[in-house]
Amino acid sequence: LVVPTHVVRHIANELATSLKPGSLIINASKGIENSSLCTIRQILEQALPDTCDLATLSGPTFAFEVAREIPSAIVAAAETYIQADRIQKIFSCSYLKVFTSNDPIGVELGGALKNVIAIATGISDGLQVGNNARAALITRGLAEITRIGIALGARAETFAGLSGLGDLVLTCTGELSRNREVGLRIGRGEKVASIIKSMNNVAEGVLTVKSAYALKS
Repeated sequence: LVVPTHVVRHIANELATSLKPGSLIINASKGIENSSLCTIRQILEQALPDTCDLATLSGPTFAFEVAREIPSAIVAAAETYIQADRIQKIFSCSYLKVFTSNDPIGVELGGALKNVIAIATGISDGLQVGNNARAALITRGLAEITRIGIALGARAETFAGLSGLGDLVLTCTGELSRNREVGLRIGRGEKVASIIKSMNNVAEGVLTVKSAYALKS
């Protein structure tokens, strides 16, 4: 399941009547629903039958590079390592190393909240305030992400791994990052509405920043 967060609930409701018992639903979207402050896993728990197995795939992976078989690493997260190992077997190949985790909430929050920090670092770079400021934003951003995660039941060590620090660094510095691009353009003086209108893809951080602010408050 790889759709923008704001339509996940609708898609899940549409899928619910068609799924067989024991279906494995793997989420690869990264966001937090504005209205409910639910992670995508929580949305799926509410919308899909109890018989479904839920898991998350997240980490520092631009799809553009994975599709071109450029070496990458990602995390498969589920409630149990048995489920996570199942996903690892499905996706592991010569160019994609799949690690496992039994902290799905931590993996999801790392993937969602890093987009907010990526917009901030993009703004910093757009304003040309220097490498020091970017490093500070990434580091303090990780600290805030970790605090929110712990408060919501995640494990601190998850945010030091691929789905936390790894994804944060990639999204804050990578040229293919949509969220960093949004920040860059804001920093150069463009309006958010016009930036979104001109983009062919969704920058999840634009909506996630509202959820992050609500969670922080």
